[in-house]
Amino acid sequence: MTAIPTAARAYILGAVLCAAACALPRLQAVRPGASVPWSALLLAGLYAVCEMPARCRCRCPGDRVPVGAGSFFPVLLAAAFVLPPPAAALVAVPGALLGRVDQRPAGVRRIWRAARLSLATWGAAQAYLLLGGGRTPRVPDFPYALLPAAAGALAFCLVLTALDGGILATAERLPVRSAWRGPLLRSLAPHLVHGLAGLMMAVLWRSPYGPLSALLVLLPMYISCWIFAQYHHERAAHQATIRALVQAVDIKDKYTRGHSERVGRASVLIARELSMDEGRLEVLRFAGILHDVGKLGVPTRVLRKDGPLTPQERRVIELHPEYGHEMVRGIGFLGEARAAILHHHERLDGSGYPYGLVGPQIPEFARVVAVADAFDAMTSTRSYRRARPVDAALEELKRCAGTQFDPQMVQALVRALARHGWETSVTADEPVAQAACGNVPPQPEPQPKPVRLPVRGPLAGRDGAPGGPE
Repeated sequence: MTAIPTAARAYILGAVLCAAACALPRLQAVRPGASVPWSALLLAGLYAVCEMPARCRCRCPGDRVPVGAGSFFPVLLAAAFVLPPPAAALVAVPGALLGRVDQRPAGVRRIWRAARLSLATWGAAQAYLLLGGGRTPRVPDFPYALLPAAAGALAFCLVLTALDGGILATAERLPVRSAWRGPLLRSLAPHLVHGLAGLMMAVLWRSPYGPLSALLVLLPMYISCWIFAQYHHERAAHQATIRALVQAVDIKDKYTRGHSERVGRASVLIARELSMDEGRLEVLRFAGILHDVGKLGVPTRVLRKDGPLTPQERRVIELHPEYGHEMVRGIGFLGEARAAILHHHERLDGSGYPYGLVGPQIPEFARVVAVADAFDAMTSTRSYRRARPVDAALEELKRCAGTQFDPQMVQALVRALARHGWETSVTADEPVAQAACGNVPPQPEPQPKPVRLPVRGPLAGRDGAPGGPE
């Protein structure tokens, strides 16, 4: 079970109380013998039916893909345009409580989802009324109805972004700036489109054709769900490609098992501290994971050598960034990651390789990956030395900042580790059984012997990175 911090639980409780206060007038109106607005019941049931499956099938047999979050928000916005705010706030509750939850604790997450959607729908209804949106059973006038609908969609987006940013700040300890700014920029346009679809539903709902005609608006929603399924399927293929390349590197260089994943994780920590756009985070993670893919072109005897490298062997291993860039050149979805793979061993003072770039000439992703790579290399056991403590590794990064590493990236890593800590999941001296598969019993790993290497820079490793050959 994933534990939810106390601050996050208090935050969720506050959201639930606010949602209950918003819906209280409608709850007080529902007494024995009192009538419940049939529109509210129909819309609540419709949203529940839409969200209950929480999965749709793409055309690939047996392939199940989750429905995108917010696929049926137009139903909630239609409720905001048709119903009074207290009644609109209740429409989201059944669907939110019955919908699928993939992480535990499921109960808390369902309650949180119901509270945030209720508050967002209530806010959309209030904004719609404030700008002159009518709730009489007649069809709204065009184009005058567009402004209240846009205001309602904007309020819906702002409330959701504010609530989600708060939960990210309290539960995951993200910086407030990145917790709010990134989600708002990404969700603003989709929510405005949802607002137009919701307005279409509201118009058809009030028209002489009746509520059944409003169901026609669900058709483009299901089409968008199918498109999302295709995107999800393609993204899964990308992930499989990345995993295959990383596994090949880990098999060839047994002493760096797990290093690629940790560099990807540390790179994302740095990027979040820098408030980097969320859309770039996955590409940066790919850059960290694949930064050493070029080692597939380096002879195994050089990678696994326990003793000092000869100058010729060092030149061979220093070719791995160029090998890696050539390997991933044709993989379009990697984007900026390709430049990071090529330049992650450049140094600010121009003494790096392969091209000796200086300062800002080095791509931003490469400067992030360089710090993450060096940090994990120093805090992991290698064939030629034992792992260093995290504090010692950070001090070494600070010492090399400005000459080898970008000081901004180093400080971002220091802040991120102070907030989140660091855990090495797999290192070279751990039992290989963790990576074993099938019925074949794992063979015992030879214990690595510390070997002094010639230093090419501050605590340089085999390819010039502090602490190791990565």
